[in-house]
Amino acid sequence: MKAINPYTGKICGTYPRHTEKEVHQIIGKVDLAWKSWKTSPFSERSKLMIRLSELLIEKKDWLSELITNEMGKVRKEAIAEVEKCALVCRYYAENAEQFLAREEIKTDASSSYVSFQPIGIVLAVMPWNFPFWQVFRFLAPALMAGNTGLLKHASNVPGCALAIEQMVEEAGFPANVFRSLLVGGSEVKVIIENPLVKAVTLTGSTPAGKAVAGAAGSVLKKSVLELGGSDPYLIMGDANIEEAARLCAASRLLNAGQSCIGAKRFIVMDEVYDQFKDEFLKQMQAAVLGDPMNEQTTLGPLARTDLREELHQQVTQSIRLGADLLCGGFLPEGEAAFYPPTVLENVSTGMPAYHEELFGPVASLFRVYSVDQAILIANDTVFGLGAGIFTRDMEMAQKLAENGLEAGCVFVNDFVKSDPRLPFGGVKESGYGRELSLVGIREFVNQKTIVLK
Repeated sequence: MKAINPYTGKICGTYPRHTEKEVHQIIGKVDLAWKSWKTSPFSERSKLMIRLSELLIEKKDWLSELITNEMGKVRKEAIAEVEKCALVCRYYAENAEQFLAREEIKTDASSSYVSFQPIGIVLAVMPWNFPFWQVFRFLAPALMAGNTGLLKHASNVPGCALAIEQMVEEAGFPANVFRSLLVGGSEVKVIIENPLVKAVTLTGSTPAGKAVAGAAGSVLKKSVLELGGSDPYLIMGDANIEEAARLCAASRLLNAGQSCIGAKRFIVMDEVYDQFKDEFLKQMQAAVLGDPMNEQTTLGPLARTDLREELHQQVTQSIRLGADLLCGGFLPEGEAAFYPPTVLENVSTGMPAYHEELFGPVASLFRVYSVDQAILIANDTVFGLGAGIFTRDMEMAQKLAENGLEAGCVFVNDFVKSDPRLPFGGVKESGYGRELSLVGIREFVNQKTIVLK
């Protein structure tokens, strides 16, 4: 299994794959570890999770460099990702016991309550775009709940997968409480079907989610899916346009646009459309492409050249069908998988830019003449992950957020981001179930009813 630096185009690591026999041997060891881990006190789990949090901070320079080398993330963003992983570890170390405390319910029995018990091995199928954060937002609650974890990471970030396993081991967790499997996507179904694996969580594309959900459903195992997104941002006539343009561009360019919850469609009221367009273009074109290890760089390469080719095809096909190109939209020369900040307008139905997720620094602008039209376009998608609203009218924004926009989360006057304290997930083809917060840690436990008479 090879990791290729998307900036240099050179191999930065080669790792032996696990054989099918090795995979099932590892699964057996992880199940054996669960037998004792599930009875460990919260105090022990918390102590180890806090140590893991500390280790992430201590080694963030090495870990962030690994992230940047394997998938091209700008170094300062990679450091922030590792720091966020440390935060989620500490959050669950401090709150898991409370989140999983028994809940008393009054009935005609002398005592009745719900007890939250670990279920066993949880398999995580994770993507390359946030190679540490996506894993840790599963790992921290799963282990704190008393489950054990298996990671099938994306094939282009094997070094990250093994580094996470190493961090867990160095923190002092019992052997085999968390293991990484270096296997391809075709082997996921067999892993899910192993009777020792009790549930699966996936972050990735909608097709991958459907495949994993089907495999889990065929053997009646719980699944949680966080899939693609085409997040709409509504720019109202009373918005602070300069601030809105700055935050919208920041969301679109974060991680070189390779984010499920990155802003992708900008739906702008007619009276401020031209002003927003000018400010937004200024912000997008100010991005500095270059070596992701350089502190001056703000936009790194895409993770792979094939992903860049696919993105460019979506852009060029949209232009052929009538979209107007305002900036970008070309393939730079050189080995690096760069794609320039790109903005399209006059996007309409039938175009890839209207219907598909564009996983890169490409934005689509829509001019609208009413709030109803804005909501109609925002919801005219198979996705429903996040959404944003920029306005000074908080009463209207709250109504639209609660009852208008079809999304798992809506942010007003800010771009969408995940937070350990808040539930995170989507609706429609953006998936189901929730990660993070109290809700997330309860996804993979047995919510057991106990009645004593």
